[in-house]
Amino acid sequence: MGLLLVFASISIIFSFLCSIWEAALLSITHSFVEQKRKEGGKTGKLLKRFKENIDQPLSAILTLNTIAHTAGAIGVGAMAGQAFGAGNIHFLGYELPFSAEAMIGTLMTLAILILSEIIPKTLGANYWRMLAPFTVKSLEVIIWILWPLVWLSQIITKRLKKEKGRSIFSRADFTAMAEIGEKEGIFQQNESRIIQNLLRFHTIDAQSIMTPRTVIQAADLETKIEDFFHANKLMRFSRIPVYKDNKDNIEGFVLKDEILASIINGNGDAPLKQIKRDIMIIGQKFPLPELFDKMLEKREQIAMVVDDFGGLAGIVTMEDVIETLLGMEIVDELDGTEDMQLLARENWEKRAQQLGLFTQPSDGEDE
Repeated sequence: MGLLLVFASISIIFSFLCSIWEAALLSITHSFVEQKRKEGGKTGKLLKRFKENIDQPLSAILTLNTIAHTAGAIGVGAMAGQAFGAGNIHFLGYELPFSAEAMIGTLMTLAILILSEIIPKTLGANYWRMLAPFTVKSLEVIIWILWPLVWLSQIITKRLKKEKGRSIFSRADFTAMAEIGEKEGIFQQNESRIIQNLLRFHTIDAQSIMTPRTVIQAADLETKIEDFFHANKLMRFSRIPVYKDNKDNIEGFVLKDEILASIINGNGDAPLKQIKRDIMIIGQKFPLPELFDKMLEKREQIAMVVDDFGGLAGIVTMEDVIETLLGMEIVDELDGTEDMQLLARENWEKRAQQLGLFTQPSDGEDE
């Protein structure tokens, strides 16, 4: 009877440890691993090694768990047979066959289910932060002891794998995590919005955020600085594109501050071309992340967007890029219109109605 309890206890204890190791190891996040790695120490190094090669610790856990279950079942069964043997029991006047091995096997199964599966895996999943140091250090010892079996298991696992080095996370996963974080109060609404905008930032191009050519305020290169200022005293743009002959032939831009400085310095009679600056030129499909990097690298705040024929399609500014990232319009105290693309569409609709291209729907009629 004593040996039976010893075999049962050893089997359950090792199975308990395997379950808690597995649950804790799989619950450890990559951000926690990086945090521990930066703190230094053996725990951080082991966490990084195990997370980069998760098959190794998992192979050790499954190998030990299988040995514990198999040895425990054989030992408990043999001890039960020796201790109790087989016989019959009387029940309601009937003589029924009785097997102590079957009864103890059933009890052992229930004990393994509850004590070495449900309880330890729940503890490991809930207290993985606290258990992380113990988990990786003890697993290092187990891997060393069971190295031949772990090595064989890894070879089999690697041959069965179809893809290597592929991340288990996608942009959709991080977007979902941002939404969950907002609902659970981890992120504020504006923080969650910025994270989601950042994750889809790579799908947006210059055409999607540019100010269309129809609402661009531009000036002729030969216009005198003072004349332009008096004609645009309420000008709200800090950078004004300048053209030669027509708006499709943009040659650069001028700064509002330099216009004011020229007038103060007595150079108001000079043409705008004297204070012209070169302008960055990009295509309509230019990706926003690349545009953001290029503007930062060249310290530019404005770029001209051209169509497939080289004509002016619109203007995009650093402000437009940041607005897209933040998910909100940056409006200063002089801004009268937030969405210049919306203004362009409204102006086109007015002209189209005047030309009879389409009629304004009457009340109650769908557009």
